[in-house]
Amino acid sequence: MTEAKRNTEINQRLANLFESNAHLLEDGAAGFMNAARKPAIEAFRKQGIPDFKTENYKYTNLAKIFAGENHRRVFTYQDNNVNLRELFQCDVPELDTNLVMLTNGWYYSGNEQLVDLPKGVIVTSLRKAAVDYPELVEKYYGKMADPEKDPLTALNTAFAQDGVFIYVPRSVVVEKPIQIIELMRGEEDTYATQRNLVIAEENSQVKVIFCDHTLDPQDYMVNNLTEAHVGENAVVDFYNLQNQHNKAVNLTGLYIRQERNSNVLTNTLSLHGGIVRNNLNVLIDGEHAEANLYGLALTDKSQHVDNFTFVEHAHPDCQSNQLFKNVLDDKSTGGFTGRIHVGRGAHGTLAYQRNNNVLLTGTAKMSTKPQLVIDNDDVKCSHGATVGRIDEEALFYLKSRGIAEREARLMLMYAFAHEVLQEVRVDKLGERIDELVNKRLRGEVSKCHSCVMDCES
Repeated sequence: MTEAKRNTEINQRLANLFESNAHLLEDGAAGFMNAARKPAIEAFRKQGIPDFKTENYKYTNLAKIFAGENHRRVFTYQDNNVNLRELFQCDVPELDTNLVMLTNGWYYSGNEQLVDLPKGVIVTSLRKAAVDYPELVEKYYGKMADPEKDPLTALNTAFAQDGVFIYVPRSVVVEKPIQIIELMRGEEDTYATQRNLVIAEENSQVKVIFCDHTLDPQDYMVNNLTEAHVGENAVVDFYNLQNQHNKAVNLTGLYIRQERNSNVLTNTLSLHGGIVRNNLNVLIDGEHAEANLYGLALTDKSQHVDNFTFVEHAHPDCQSNQLFKNVLDDKSTGGFTGRIHVGRGAHGTLAYQRNNNVLLTGTAKMSTKPQLVIDNDDVKCSHGATVGRIDEEALFYLKSRGIAEREARLMLMYAFAHEVLQEVRVDKLGERIDELVNKRLRGEVSKCHSCVMDCES
């Protein structure tokens, strides 16, 4: 079968899946969510499933992945009378958070009422919020993630049913981070769609932690998309800890729009997973705003992690910083595409981007493509990328001081990774991530927490 014929079959199969289940997708969903579905599936038809020929996906052939899947879709919430809080224990026990759980893209019905939230803060199911607060949700839903510009966004919008909704009113500071544990589980291979919306109004502050896990050994795919509106002077952190087994495909999208004087930090930590594709998009839509994007991926076996970033500077005197690092072992592969666009009116922009990668074997592969598009003269911008081996001079120095070679290599890898890890603004979380990364580098974390999958095999 030719690639063109294969891609056509995938596109038709997904479109048929949408048409045959439209009644389930629309059942109980808000009108504006349903109104967005058909235009989104048409946008997907026009773009098609991306493969190596699609510029923004050239390092991750999704057509090959989708050609082999025939997973169960979860069009209705399944309770199964299981207490997820007993089944899954957070891997950061000392972390004091406002915690909610989702299962296969749906807001868990057993989530307890979050009593420590400041007045006016809402953390609930997106599906429920779209009904209870229709004007608030509709104002921002689908406004940052455009189905016409990305096929995964189009698929997500067409099939979206539930996820998490977070609202922080004006001038409210949420001291305890909001932690979202996203679990994939089931007795069959499963595909899930999850849609999240975060609204942080003027002068508000909040930290959001997404934790991705798998609980069973089946094949999983998840298309998980988050839209975030960050109001004037607001400060918002997003952390994503990706810790799934080797048969999981994690397709994550984060779209952020920042207003004047706002400050955003994202830190994406890919500790484990079969195939991971992260789309990070930031629109700096107000003066004096700052965006900081960080990422670390540790891969081995045949794992693959691909980070795609796009930062759009649309207003003057703003700053963006990007730092993404990969440590690749065995036959693992990685990709990084980082794009910065400085618009015509965005004078005084400061924009920096760096991607550094270490290959631990001769069979690991990394592809990287930093991009800088500047339509303004009054800016300071830089970008760069490196792919190399571990620093042999530093290794020699440590060995000459009596440190065994294995330990010396671990020390150097940990030091390499720590530049990203230090950019975590939640103390206990930073400490725990340090421990996890240290164990991961030592080969002591062969599977994700609470998962029965043996990723060593």
